[in-house]
Amino acid sequence: MKKIIVPVDFSEYSEFALEAAANLAQKYDSEIIVLHMLELSNAIITANNDSLNEEAVFYLKLAEQRFDNFLDKPYLKGIKVSPVVKHFKVWNEVNDVANEHHANLIVMGSHGASGVKEVFLGSNTEKVVRYADIPVLVVKHNPILMDFENGVFASDFSEEAIAPYIKAKNTFDKLNVKLHLVYVNTPDGNFKSTSEIDKKVTHFLKKADGHLDNLDNVHVVSDYTIEEGILNFANTIGADVIAVATHGRRGLAHFFEGSISEDIANHSTLPVMTFKI
Repeated sequence: MKKIIVPVDFSEYSEFALEAAANLAQKYDSEIIVLHMLELSNAIITANNDSLNEEAVFYLKLAEQRFDNFLDKPYLKGIKVSPVVKHFKVWNEVNDVANEHHANLIVMGSHGASGVKEVFLGSNTEKVVRYADIPVLVVKHNPILMDFENGVFASDFSEEAIAPYIKAKNTFDKLNVKLHLVYVNTPDGNFKSTSEIDKKVTHFLKKADGHLDNLDNVHVVSDYTIEEGILNFANTIGADVIAVATHGRRGLAHFFEGSISEDIANHSTLPVMTFKI
């Protein structure tokens, strides 16, 4: 975990993300790259007009000044922090910055869902998640503790789930997080018998790991919905983080029937880490 990127807009939720990243950086001796994008219009960025160029410079200087206050935090003491200001006007270009700096993780703050309002719909967080080739950790609250010990990876144990499972396992290994895999059996058209689930899980682990050493870490729970099953299981084992899969540019994963990954990311009070399929 050498480099962590934190995209910020100087909001309260950006501070949550920055503190979460700082906690991880302290533990793993990581560098934090704090990224702010001006989101200037093409007219300002490409203009030959002096007044428009002056406007671009003004916003750039303003961002640099805001960085001075934003990064003046006691929890950043002793951590290498590199502020970066880009002229990008689309947040999906965070992935380009991540690749440029060979980053291992993106940490973002998000305000979650309230009633029928879903944070990921049209949000900057969604744009980053859709395009990121590396894991994205989404936090919604002040991270009192970021000592992850138990992580949940929800899976339907399909062929499509193998790649994100391997990514999640490798990331959790680096973070010293115990991985718990969970399958939610629901009383709808997707209900499966115990023998059917056992066969599916065995085939999955043999293909993904080449062995069945992780079989004891697989949990099958029953609930009325997959989302409820995942969240209830995470609470039961005292999980610190929930991992979900995404389909990248095709939007947040419809990993199960519907948009379970999106619902989990919206409604979980725990940090959620996304992995691209």
